[in-house]
Amino acid sequence: MPQHNWSHITSPIDLSIIIVNYNVRHFLEQALVSVEKASQNLNTEVFVVDNYSTDTSTTMVKERFPSVQLIENKKNVGFSKANNQAIKAAKGKFILLLNPDTIVQEDTFVQCIQFMNQTPDAGALGVRMIDGAGQFLPESKRGFPSPWVAFCKAFGLSRLFPKSKFFNHYHLGYLAEKENNPVDVLAGAFMFIRKEVLDEVGLLDETFFMYGEDIDLSYRIKKAGYQNYYLADTSIIHYKGESTKKGSLNYVNIFHKAMLIFADKHLHGSSGSLYKSMIYLAVYLRAALTIFRNVFNAIALPFFDIIGLGLGLWISKNGWANYYFDKPDYFQSSFDWVNIPLYVSIWVSSLLMNGAYDKPYKIKTALRSILLGSLIIAAVYGFLPLEYRSSRVLILLGSVWALAWVFLLRIIYNYRQSKQFFPRIIPNIAIVGGIDESQKVLSLLEQSHFQFKHTGLISPNPSNKVDFIGSVESLSETVRLYQIDELIFCAKDISAQEIIWIMGRLSPNVKFRILPEESWSIIGSHSKNSRGEFYTIELQFNIAKANERRKKRFLDLALSILFLLGFPLIFLFLKSRKNFFKNIISTFVGRTSWVGYWSKEDNDLPPIKNGILHPSDKYVKVRNEAQFDLIYARDYSIWKDLGIIFSGFGFIRLGR
Repeated sequence: MPQHNWSHITSPIDLSIIIVNYNVRHFLEQALVSVEKASQNLNTEVFVVDNYSTDTSTTMVKERFPSVQLIENKKNVGFSKANNQAIKAAKGKFILLLNPDTIVQEDTFVQCIQFMNQTPDAGALGVRMIDGAGQFLPESKRGFPSPWVAFCKAFGLSRLFPKSKFFNHYHLGYLAEKENNPVDVLAGAFMFIRKEVLDEVGLLDETFFMYGEDIDLSYRIKKAGYQNYYLADTSIIHYKGESTKKGSLNYVNIFHKAMLIFADKHLHGSSGSLYKSMIYLAVYLRAALTIFRNVFNAIALPFFDIIGLGLGLWISKNGWANYYFDKPDYFQSSFDWVNIPLYVSIWVSSLLMNGAYDKPYKIKTALRSILLGSLIIAAVYGFLPLEYRSSRVLILLGSVWALAWVFLLRIIYNYRQSKQFFPRIIPNIAIVGGIDESQKVLSLLEQSHFQFKHTGLISPNPSNKVDFIGSVESLSETVRLYQIDELIFCAKDISAQEIIWIMGRLSPNVKFRILPEESWSIIGSHSKNSRGEFYTIELQFNIAKANERRKKRFLDLALSILFLLGFPLIFLFLKSRKNFFKNIISTFVGRTSWVGYWSKEDNDLPPIKNGILHPSDKYVKVRNEAQFDLIYARDYSIWKDLGIIFSGFGFIRLGR
């Protein structure tokens, strides 16, 4: 390894921090607040490169962080190109590429600079990262993805043997989490690089749109004779899941395409061919596993409900025939292939419409849905032909079975996910912070219409226990004693370093959120594979609620069937008939909705399918259609859609 002497490098700016943002405004705000605190006593410059966000990220940066150098792109140019735009303008001795969904400790920058100054062969470094649940992220330290490494990762050998140097070289599982070590690959979420090294090895390769550019740059740094290091002396929070869901096919596709680009660039001959073969195999394997997992997770509970409810009706039929009539074949066989499917479909539809498949699984909602479904079945029973009217007792017995089935199934599912048979729907929340900031949190929670039980305040100062149920020094005992489900940290009153320390020591069942200093958004993410959640006083949209979106989809399906059945008659009343049948098919398969926003451009409203009609179609002439979109999203209910569709001006435009 060549010796490097950096004493001749002088720069008035210690560190240039570069953050590429795309539609994660709340996370960006929190990241910038933490950057400000970590930059004290250092001469730093901060760049935010915005890849054409539509969530008012740029407005927030301009108003709250005027010293930040903001670069606004007119389209999403990708991660590599956006970083390069800022790197070319950066003047710091060191360059930090930082994700917007991160929080750095107050000592992070100082620790990194000190380590780099004391380690002449260090070209770049990464730090210990935890997710929003306090769990260590193994991608904090990685090895190069050789053909064997790729094979072990693709086929799960690295997970089976996490501490093995032979099987888990990808995440370097054999290296201690809390020890500094040389590593091959740094994570793009936090890459701390000498500017001189970056000038020598070149900028990020813009062939990589997203993912893979960190591996490529790490490889070039090592190839140039420098060393990459994993620094465990400081930690950051990396929420993850904010740009591409890690469990999605899109992620599998983008990530493995990036690996193929890396192979074409750096691996040649038999090694390159073998590597690419492994990547193609991994793509198909991961895609198949992803599809299977996503489909299974989506249909597993409804599937078990269908099987269980159908089995219950069949057992009830045979049991009643034997017990009451003493005749096993008393009921006609049509009960099995007409009544059972009909009753089960009504029960499952009721469960779906009432949100009984939303997590966490609410047992009261499931039981209420079964009772409602039973009432509908009893009503439908009277309209069935005589040959399909079996004994009403079977409906009663089936309903009792159905209630017991959904009850037992949901407590099993809840226990699998939270280790609790009856998880609290309304969480016990405690606030870690001073009186003023805690009152701000309570006010924000109330204004955001979030249901919660305020357990009490936890003092960040061990010596101050007046009006508090505990302090940070006894937090584990306080959480256990008061059965706290969620902690909200006031970043003004407690350091990021303390927050990260606490998160790593409490039960994984406790959720964590943070109120950044001078912010009105409480931010957190309990899973690295899903987008974060916010408590904010900003405008709340009914149309963003899962239950309302589901009802909207059911309405689209029902109206599509109704319009198809009434096609000849409805056709006579339409002002424009050209696309009516096409619109029915398109809405039925989910490409469009009968009602959508007037504006087709990206905006700050929750995304929905393009609509055949728009909220303004209810009226003859309007001047501000965008205002109608906002009101529609804010106050949405299916009655809004019905009102727009069956208004005189809306109905005649169904064929547009």
